[in-house]
Amino acid sequence: MVNEKELINSVDRALDILLLLQDKGKEMGITEISNSLGVYKSTIYRTLVTLENKGFVQQNPDNGKYWLGLRLYSLGMLIKDKLTIKNLVYPYAKALAEKFKEVVHISILDENAQDYPKHIIIDKCESQQVLSLTPPIGSSACCHTSAVGKALLAYSKSSYLEKYIGNELPKFTEKTITSWERLLEELQKIRREGYAVDDEELELGLTCVAAPILGKDGEAIAALSISGPTARVKAEKFSEIVQAIKDITMQISNIID
Repeated sequence: MVNEKELINSVDRALDILLLLQDKGKEMGITEISNSLGVYKSTIYRTLVTLENKGFVQQNPDNGKYWLGLRLYSLGMLIKDKLTIKNLVYPYAKALAEKFKEVVHISILDENAQDYPKHIIIDKCESQQVLSLTPPIGSSACCHTSAVGKALLAYSKSSYLEKYIGNELPKFTEKTITSWERLLEELQKIRREGYAVDDEELELGLTCVAAPILGKDGEAIAALSISGPTARVKAEKFSEIVQAIKDITMQISNIID
């Protein structure tokens, strides 16, 4: 655990702003940020000016709101190029995408998620088919609505889940799991079967299948998912996709081990 006495408040506040902007995924005004973080507007303003001076945020001149700056993009690209797990997994993900002609995502848990568990997409292989929802690399999304997120949660440290249990789980469709009791039951099932399914829980008409990549300790390092229209994924080739993604994630896990 971090000793709060060792934290530098101004740096901690600046990072809170960056994480809030990432979490919300949109431009935000000073008042909105102030209300979200419970910090005076004057303090938020000074912090934003400092971040803007270094290129970590940028202000939209048309509405005065702030968004993440290009300096973060350049830092992210450096990390992307050095992210070993992404480099290791990508050829397998590409092979899956080419075989099934569907979108394949590589994701890891978002350790800094605020209100409920989230995962971060670190890479993806585009499909030859068109999907209505294809989140970009670097985006953070709810774990409870996605196969890849649930696969990560099922094999995560118990301390990660405990931070969020009891918090509200957002609802996106009639099939979204919003009960913690039901979600925990779902995670047990995933551990038994070795794979997870998003059955139109984020978007109607979209189905995803995912499996975890495990480290030596049996905990998920990352996860792979295949996403496509329900008619194709569930009706035509569901069993084949499940077996393929389980086989490939096991291969990768064995290499890491």
